[in-house]
Amino acid sequence: MNNEMKRFLHHPALALLARVALTFPFWGSGVTKILYFDSAIAEMTQFDLRRAIVFSIATIAVQLLGSILIIANRLAWLGAGALAVFTGLTVILVHHFWSLTEEPFRTIAFHTATEHVGIIGGLIAISILGARRPPAKRNSHGSTVPSRLDYR
Repeated sequence: MNNEMKRFLHHPALALLARVALTFPFWGSGVTKILYFDSAIAEMTQFDLRRAIVFSIATIAVQLLGSILIIANRLAWLGAGALAVFTGLTVILVHHFWSLTEEPFRTIAFHTATEHVGIIGGLIAISILGARRPPAKRNSHGSTVPSRLDYR
């Protein structure tokens, strides 16, 4: 890999853009659910989730808080873990293609479920990359100095 590509890939703005893009489905959904809360409740009701209001509030909280943790790159592993579990649960509760018989609904649910698996993989990658960040170095005065890969 040439030096220009390395500089590009290590640029803090690119890391931020990647975190914003990966979390877009979550924070976009969370904001939309806040703006159209009645629709959020109707969505939960459509999927036979009792206590639709509670599920709507919990969904908004997980989507927005998980996204914020990842975008801010603070406890990103926690945000990614919460969103990964949430995404996995949506496959089981909402996109359960294995129990659908009518087409095209079965195929649509299958494709949505496979996309969700890909997003879960991206969330796991965020956690792995965060864990590989080198620790901050300490200067002679004892304060921390960010390493060149620390994009916080």
